[in-house]
Amino acid sequence: MKKTYRIEVDCANCANLMEDAARRTAGVRGATVNFMTQKLIVEFAEGSEPRAVMQSVLAACKKVEPDCEIFL
Repeated sequence: MKKTYRIEVDCANCANLMEDAARRTAGVRGATVNFMTQKLIVEFAEGSEPRAVMQSVLAACKKVEPDCEIFL
């Protein structure tokens, strides 16, 4: 399952770092951050709970950029 979220990110480099952090999160099959549209597209692994996975994605992204926001 894929879902799109609005994300607030300040620079393209940070967007790339957050994309990598999201991809490494358990329960995520794939992730793409588009800096221009401020969107995060997450493909969840089968059987994973999207809300719980997104909390982990948000925590991983905040390690990269502490003031980033993902609007769940």
